Amino acid sequence: MSKIILGLSGGVDSALAASLLKSGHDVVGVYLDITGSGAPEAAVDAARVLGIELIVRDVSALLEERVCAPFAESYLSGETPIPCIVCNREMKFATLFAVADEIGAERVATGHYARLGTYAGAAAICRGASAKKDQSYMLYRLERQWLSRLIFPLGEYADKEAVRADAREAGLIRAAESADSQDICFIPDGDYAGWIERRGVFPPPGDIVDEDGRVLGRHEGIHRHTVGQRRGLGIAAGERVYVSRIDREKNQVVLARGTALGSRVVRARGCHLLTDALPEWVDAKVRYAAKAERARVLEADEGGMLTVEFEEPVRAPAPGQSLVLYDGDALLGGGYITR
Repeated sequence: MSKIILGLSGGVDSALAASLLKSGHDVVGVYLDITGSGAPEAAVDAARVLGIELIVRDVSALLEERVCAPFAESYLSGETPIPCIVCNREMKFATLFAVADEIGAERVATGHYARLGTYAGAAAICRGASAKKDQSYMLYRLERQWLSRLIFPLGEYADKEAVRADAREAGLIRAAESADSQDICFIPDGDYAGWIERRGVFPPPGDIVDEDGRVLGRHEGIHRHTVGQRRGLGIAAGERVYVSRIDREKNQVVLARGTALGSRVVRARGCHLLTDALPEWVDAKVRYAAKAERARVLEADEGGMLTVEFEEPVRAPAPGQSLVLYDGDALLGGGYITR
């Protein structure tokens, strides 16, 4: 039987993925310990029920260096980063492939909702069967040489209840009843501002201004606001306004009317491509939950800039978020949106 490394958190997605792969494969679970405290009961229980080996890797130092510190710096600069995208390449998949190579495993699997296919004759990541659950957006920065070794057992699932039902049938009762995982594992309460402050950083109060620089109110720190935000601004503008920009140098939160937030041309740094050549026209997303929109590729320099022009303006492309490209279902690459 071929040996497969699978990232096993103990949640329902990874547990069911392991169960599905057990038929015909020697599955080895790997728990990525982000706190240095060892594997939780959920991961140990899932490995026990499945009858598979569980390897625990302490990745706490790697997570801080490659993910947490860059996330904090980006957030404090007025960007809206997505740490999971960086984590997938720099920590999660990098560690899983390292373990696979150490023990001679041919393939690496995770519980991501994505599929594998081909594009231009090479292995490709494709969108999951469910548009609502699809996680391919989060995987665009993976190394190209990894693609042919990946397995995504949950790619064909349309909803989470079907996953939970199959997990129960497989005897994974604890995993099936577990809560959905949080967006950012190292900020479990979702309080980004509080997390920044717990790191000993307290950005000062400053002005909330309009596009012409007129002072509209005060903010309690730029880390409490994100581009596109409408609620919780604490001002009475007399019309619907949104955060259009965060100026770290001036310590200002800049507001604009919603009609001013649309952009047709979007630029991104750190261009990373999963194919040798891009088509002229692609489907592009400027945030995870956004619908992919038709766009023309103007520039695509590996490691440099990526620029596209949308057929119609897209709302509030936020610095630090990712511009991600597709051709049909095939994931082509992307980059970090700039100002």
